[in-house]
Amino acid sequence: MIVSWNWLRQYLDLDVSADEFAERVMLAGLNHESTTPVGDDLAIDLEITSNRPDCLGHIGVAREASVLFGQPLKIPAAEPKTGATAVKSLASVQVTCPDLCPRYTARVIRGVKVAASPAWLADRLATVGIQRVNNIVDITNYVLMECGQPLHAFDLSHLTGSEIIVRRANAGEKLVAIDHQTYELTTDMCVIADKIRPVAIGGVMGGAETEVRDTTRDLLIEAALFDPMSIRSTARKLGLHSDSSYRFERGLDPQGVDYASRRACQLILEIAGGELASGVLDAGALPTAPAPVVLRLAQIKRILGIEIPLPTVRRILAALGNIETTTAKEKEPTAIAVVPPSWRRDLTREIDLIEEVARIHGYDKIPEDVSVPMAPSTRTTTDRVLSKVRTALVGAGLDEALTLSAVEEGPSEAFSPWTDAPALMAPTPVLRRADRLRRSLIPSLLLARRTNEGLANPRIELFETAKIYLPRKEQLPLEDLMLGLTSGAGLLEVKGVLEGFLDALHCNEQITALPFRHPLFKSARSVELQLNGERLGFLGELSDAGLKQFELRAPTTVAEVRIALLEQVARLVPISAELSPYPAVTRDLNLVVDESVRWADLAQTVRKCAGESLEQLNYRDTYRQVERLGAGKKSLLFSLILRGRSGTLTSAEADSTCETVVKQCTAAHGAQLRA
Repeated sequence: MIVSWNWLRQYLDLDVSADEFAERVMLAGLNHESTTPVGDDLAIDLEITSNRPDCLGHIGVAREASVLFGQPLKIPAAEPKTGATAVKSLASVQVTCPDLCPRYTARVIRGVKVAASPAWLADRLATVGIQRVNNIVDITNYVLMECGQPLHAFDLSHLTGSEIIVRRANAGEKLVAIDHQTYELTTDMCVIADKIRPVAIGGVMGGAETEVRDTTRDLLIEAALFDPMSIRSTARKLGLHSDSSYRFERGLDPQGVDYASRRACQLILEIAGGELASGVLDAGALPTAPAPVVLRLAQIKRILGIEIPLPTVRRILAALGNIETTTAKEKEPTAIAVVPPSWRRDLTREIDLIEEVARIHGYDKIPEDVSVPMAPSTRTTTDRVLSKVRTALVGAGLDEALTLSAVEEGPSEAFSPWTDAPALMAPTPVLRRADRLRRSLIPSLLLARRTNEGLANPRIELFETAKIYLPRKEQLPLEDLMLGLTSGAGLLEVKGVLEGFLDALHCNEQITALPFRHPLFKSARSVELQLNGERLGFLGELSDAGLKQFELRAPTTVAEVRIALLEQVARLVPISAELSPYPAVTRDLNLVVDESVRWADLAQTVRKCAGESLEQLNYRDTYRQVERLGAGKKSLLFSLILRGRSGTLTSAEADSTCETVVKQCTAAHGAQLRA
């Protein structure tokens, strides 16, 4: 927001320098970017945060300064003289989309003389970086920069039927805007139309056909409120951003609409002449009063660490426009209730009022060593699980990624194992054509991998923890927290990484791998992961078709698991146990089984029957040869690491454990010990 120093001092008597002003408002929250001389004026650039649209006009900045410097605020009167003709006899207004335009007002001025603006008006606009056009357009821009409410002036003679209809655009409808570019509109955009065509993009930009020109004599002055989300979406879709859309996107003072309209009409009458029709065309709902906010006075000391006297608190809140509604009659109330002003939509909570008191009272008055009571807090189970998982994955050599929650249609349809429902679509793409909320993290990570391959990064090991969005009928989507990873290693190596963070969570359960088929994966190198009989996730190596679909060159393995299931099995309380001082004994076993026997099932049997002496079970290899093993047979080689708990394990005891393992595997899976 560029502020003219000379213009600002029209609203209050400032006896400080521009530098002092900039420093004081900066300490109160309006960051000072620069001060630049412009003629005999100064252009002061202030950064206005998105929660303070009330400061996107000179009166709003002056209102802040009046509180900070204790000077009375002088807001110009807006009482234009009206003629005898009623505005309803000259034009009409109809709003058919109140969700996009809650309120629309219009006034009519006839007989104006369009000419160049007076020097004082042109100079003030030049200071804030706005080019002069003509006196009518310059006045609407002046009022915009004065009170932050966008306005638009139509040439009334070019409005077919002298009628304004605020509606949704028709599909494929086009408009030539005042920048002389043609824009194709969609049905989620708000347009200002006359009887036969759109004449402006609501809240963004007016149309060329009805713009004010040298021959214009009759005006219709628009002042309205538009839905912030609609304006933001429209401006992004069209790539069309303006001073008006910038302000409407942030939400404006609903009480300021009529003032801005009257103020513009008054200036037009003074500068361009004409006659203002009596009355106003006002369509839509009138604003409702904000709800009261209660401030417990003890909270000020608890949060700021200093005492601020009650009279000071009341003075600050009143100066900011808050109206106290406290009904208690006690001399020293414990709490006060105030109704925030209409221009401060950000004041909705107790902490908001405390922040206002602090910044106006002065942050510099809070000592650096003040003691503030601390309240103990604990991390949630989800946070603790994620911390351990991240630590384990980083320790395994992976880097954490952060990708967008929306993807394009192609990647979205490539992999969606958690639901068959169509992906939710965002009305505005987040990036290029990325308009579908992801149902899996895998497509996002593969796109990140493709980007890294394009940059010739030699090592691409990525993981991400984020939510996916699973659609549900007549309900909000299920937001499931997931862990996804992509690696250049093989399936078994990545499975080992997954088992590694399970160890970090100290869970006793083992991952079970079941066959899983999907076009994205190789048929024999993909599995569904289960934990305690529930689906944990998926793991697989990309097939040639999958690599081609995501334009990848190197072999790639991906995995995705549900964090919620990990939370159920995680043991987050640290547990210690004595290390056995006795040596370990290793035994290798080679069992011949049918081709249909899975290693996961065999391993489960081994763990059940090996007893307490089993410390570790390691898979080694799978061997197939028809001549030696027979048709439909395979050999599974694995190692048992055994260790005694109360003494050194003897060779006979180790052999006995192995015999038990072989006997149980034979009974359960038809296994035969291979010599």
